[in-house]
Amino acid sequence: MTATVPNTTEPDASANLLLDFYDRVRATIPAIVPRVDPVLNDDAKFSPGFHLPEPDDDVQRFFSVATAQWHRLADYGEHRLHLMDLTGNPGTGTTKTFASLLMVARAVEYIRRHGEGITIFSPTSANKGTALRDAVLGAIEAGLVEPEQLRVVILAPHTCLPKLRASRLSEDPELRALNPLLLYTGQRAENVKTIGREFVDRHAVAPRRRLGTRLWYSLELGNYLVADTARAFFEHQVAPGIGAGRIHAHAVSSAFGLLGYHQGRAALEREGLATPNTRPASLLVQHLGAPDMVLNLTHGNFDSANIPAYELKEGLYHQTTDARFPQVTADPDEILDPTFYTRRPPTSPTMNDLIRRFGGDGIVVSRAECQDRYTELRDLLAHTGCSLPADPGELREWSLVMALTGTLNAIDRGLIDTSREDVVVHGSGVYTSTGYDPLKHFTEVGSATDIAEAL
Repeated sequence: MTATVPNTTEPDASANLLLDFYDRVRATIPAIVPRVDPVLNDDAKFSPGFHLPEPDDDVQRFFSVATAQWHRLADYGEHRLHLMDLTGNPGTGTTKTFASLLMVARAVEYIRRHGEGITIFSPTSANKGTALRDAVLGAIEAGLVEPEQLRVVILAPHTCLPKLRASRLSEDPELRALNPLLLYTGQRAENVKTIGREFVDRHAVAPRRRLGTRLWYSLELGNYLVADTARAFFEHQVAPGIGAGRIHAHAVSSAFGLLGYHQGRAALEREGLATPNTRPASLLVQHLGAPDMVLNLTHGNFDSANIPAYELKEGLYHQTTDARFPQVTADPDEILDPTFYTRRPPTSPTMNDLIRRFGGDGIVVSRAECQDRYTELRDLLAHTGCSLPADPGELREWSLVMALTGTLNAIDRGLIDTSREDVVVHGSGVYTSTGYDPLKHFTEVGSATDIAEAL
């Protein structure tokens, strides 16, 4: 099949996902998190709470990068493709902007109310860390806090160094000392979460006693779900007439974005603005390096034995037994993008339940499949703000390419049936090696003890 692309360079609609839906997002908080007030009685479990500042001029300036666009992308076979572009912040190029801005806004409100500093600590594969650093810098530049009041410490796998970028937080010596970036040198990238949690459990009390700052371990699902509810509010505002024949496609590691979207959709249903029988289906798109959510959805477990066997033919590996897995790949164990690194995500059961109730499926893509469609995808995206470079080797973030490749493959293979006339692709990330200055200043660590010593 070939796609029919519209002759326009203008989005169908645009919005600031946080400012335009500020009250509505704030109203979802009690239904998503178990506690709105701060957690103060346990340093290892400290949370600043979910109180948000009033949107005065400085707060609005801080939130100004939270932009989103909606594009009518193309017709493909019996389907209409739409793009929800969430990559508009040039400081991140990913949807992690929205959650990070809300988290930092919550920290700002806590600092104002309690007069106590906060140090955000987060393990990350790259994008969450970049977005948190960008948001902290934005809060400082908007005059919401002083540098000593709000800090951020990021722990990322060393393999993700090419995805990390320089900013004033790394180039200014004072800001760099207050906001260190740590690179984990161990073999398993996902272990950043393990040693990060160990560090907080063992050492969280020290920053408060020595520096008067609370350590906030921010890697909690609720911190991300709240911001992503705004995707549903945006869709409801700009495309309310799409109807029940709809599916949302998203490149996922733990599917925080889709889970947040469903929380927003549930809020609309509680308000009587939407009904469950028109709730969209979901398409999970993953890569061979971490296909666990697709495995769990289709087999009920994370057993890699359920990945189909590949046969080497003329330099490439092929399989035709499972439509949900790549038909061709250069390496059955390839890591297309190290951002998608989570194994056995605890979010799988919840996402499975949503797909069983509202419909959907999962698909895994390979680099070879993405490259086979690359020219086609460039044409699809040429009239949007997500244009792709001529050379795919310049890509450092493959989320959008994965999502689009998975969507088109799923249509071709019958995983998205013709009743799903509208396909909404979440543009959750795209950036290139030429779009930012590489990170030059970092500290290598291999254990929780190393983190404590580095700080």
